[in-house]
Amino acid sequence: DVGDVALNATMLLVKRLSEAMRAILGAGGVNVLNASGLHSEQSVFHLHFHVVPRWPGDGFTTWPTERSNVEPIDDVEHRLSRWLEE
Repeated sequence: DVGDVALNATMLLVKRLSEAMRAILGAGGVNVLNASGLHSEQSVFHLHFHVVPRWPGDGFTTWPTERSNVEPIDDVEHRLSRWLEE
C-alpha cells in the first residue's frame, strides 16, 4: 500500500534515473521491475523498483536472474547521483 503522492514522487524518480542511465551510462534502454503481492515472486515487502540498464547482447531476460556480461562501469553511483542533482 502506498499513497498517491508518494507513488507519484517515486515514479518521477524512476523516470529520472532511467534517463540518467541512458545519458550517463549509455544504456540502450531500461527495464523497470516491481513485484507486488503474494503470487508475484515478491521477496522484499515494501515498495521498491528495480531500474535495470540494458545493452544489446547483455545476456539478460526481462527479469534478470544472472549477472550481466557488460563490463562494470567505474564510479557509477557517483556519476548517476551527480546527474540526478542537476
